[in-house]
Amino acid sequence: MEPKVKSRGKLAYKFLFWFLAVSLAPMGFIGWHLIGISQETLKSESLRNQRATASGFAETVSNFVARFRTALSITVRLEGFAAMDRAQQERDLNRVMQQNPEFLELAVADARGREVVRWGRYRAAESPMRDFYDQLPFTTAMKGQEYVGGLARFQGLYPMVTLAVPIPGGPNEPPRGILFGQVSLTGVSQLLKDEFPDKKRGEAAVVAGHAGDFFLVAHSDPGLAYGGGAGLPKEVGDRIMTQTAKRGGGEIALKDGHRVLGAFAEVKETGWIVYVQQPIENAYLAATQMRVQVLRVLLWVVIITLLLSLVIASHITQPIRLLQQAAEHLTAGRFEDLPEMTLTNDEIGDLAQSFVQMSDSLKEKTGELLHAKDELTKYGRDLERRVEARTRELKAAQDELVKKERLAAIGQMASVVGHEIRNPLAVINNSIFFIKTKMQKETVLDPKIERHISIIQSEVKQANSIIDEILTYSRSRELKPEVVKINHWLEELLSVYPFPPHVRLDKRLDPRDPAVFIDPDMLKQAVRNLIGNGVEVMPQQGMVRIATEVDKGWVRLDIGDTGPGIPPEIVDKIFTPFYTTKARGTGLGLAVVKKVVDNHGGRVDLTTEIGRGSVFHLFLPVAAGTPGAAPARGHAAAPQTAVRRSVE
Repeated sequence: MEPKVKSRGKLAYKFLFWFLAVSLAPMGFIGWHLIGISQETLKSESLRNQRATASGFAETVSNFVARFRTALSITVRLEGFAAMDRAQQERDLNRVMQQNPEFLELAVADARGREVVRWGRYRAAESPMRDFYDQLPFTTAMKGQEYVGGLARFQGLYPMVTLAVPIPGGPNEPPRGILFGQVSLTGVSQLLKDEFPDKKRGEAAVVAGHAGDFFLVAHSDPGLAYGGGAGLPKEVGDRIMTQTAKRGGGEIALKDGHRVLGAFAEVKETGWIVYVQQPIENAYLAATQMRVQVLRVLLWVVIITLLLSLVIASHITQPIRLLQQAAEHLTAGRFEDLPEMTLTNDEIGDLAQSFVQMSDSLKEKTGELLHAKDELTKYGRDLERRVEARTRELKAAQDELVKKERLAAIGQMASVVGHEIRNPLAVINNSIFFIKTKMQKETVLDPKIERHISIIQSEVKQANSIIDEILTYSRSRELKPEVVKINHWLEELLSVYPFPPHVRLDKRLDPRDPAVFIDPDMLKQAVRNLIGNGVEVMPQQGMVRIATEVDKGWVRLDIGDTGPGIPPEIVDKIFTPFYTTKARGTGLGLAVVKKVVDNHGGRVDLTTEIGRGSVFHLFLPVAAGTPGAAPARGHAAAPQTAVRRSVE
């Protein structure tokens, strides 16, 4: 395998990269730094302008309220109020309301807080007179102070403020009474609207109260101020109402994900707050435009630098590309059509001269090496063919020899067993039968003799069983397969099998009763061997489990026991002929099982667990035409036996 060639970058790209790095890195750093400084400056200027706007509106709102308070202060110094002349007071109040449409109601209360005169723009004057004695506006004004407060909504919609001024008495005398005025604040909303007609560019509001419960006095969108609607987001209201400074501002994040630049200022003598905001995009528009311009300039610088770098890199790398092409030709073995190289008067020219000399020398050496390689290849192929042929012959001879020796040994042993041992055993068995018959005619039968006769019969039977196993394994008869219903076949086999009393039988047969293509006699011997092995490993008590199931085109016959299980170190040997762990036995029982299943084109699997038993899984081909049948396999060689272990 040829070594993987390491991928290298193009020299022109490297030149280009370093040109860009050297030229643009300082410029980019300085430009980005200047953009940052400019943005911060513009942001600070935007916030300063926003605060100035809020302070200006606070002054405007203060003057708005002061105008009506001054009107009330001038009114109480008229002659009718000094004399507490009701008729004159009514005329004065009427004139004041005509001059100031913002007044919604004017009322006069005497020193005891009882209303004596009322003039309303919308309220009937004939309604019962009121008592202001315990109200804050009255108590404040009776102390000689002017009152501004009592925010409310006229008719539940329009915000209004209550003003109260004392009616002065004589020198060193308490006030003669109080003049109340309720002033509509819709004019404040109109002032804000004139300044911020487009909500997308900015908005303003006047609020009073405290965090969590503030009163919207006015808004640049008057409709929001009418009826107490939510003119300001809660997070904005909470922030500006919790400030201790009289003015300030900054960025505010709203719950909907937007950010605004807000500023606030306190309206003097009222405690109200004027709040002005605009979207961050508008506030920092100048900074954004400046960043775009700088980036555009940097982009042009990058493009120009890139073009110049390409020209310079191409001029420098052109001779090197010619050298590269020549090297590729040499690598491919093409010595005749090398590209013409210009020998410049510099280091690259010296390199080209050395390359030409090297190519001439390499051409000569390569010719010699190719000739030697051809000779070696010819000799190597001839030797390889000879070695492969000899190896195949030796392997075939070895396999044939092993096979012949094994078959000869088994055949010889089977012949000896069949002719030399079975005949004496038959004679012994007949003699025992004759002796037992004679003794039964006796009136008294010795128990010891009877016990020994039983032992001899049992040993003869064991010897015959061993002979049958050896002969069964050594015989090679052709299969006589037929279509058999597996469940019915098993029921017949199990009904005649001599299970001992201490062994229970558990059958779980597939209700589909699949048909299999088997030799019933040969498979019966294999199943009896597995059941017999299971019974032998459960000398006291246990259970033999028999189950059938269709499994991916095969019929799986499970034969299991609840014995001690098979140790993992011998699992790979259990199907080897003549291998056994029993005190008495030939070691051919499982070998016969594997041979029978292999002859049927199936396979044998094993699941074993120490202390819990073993299960042998016999996979048999389903008969053709049966639902779930596997593809036709004929009598091909059986799959390799698979053994699964689960050992604790």
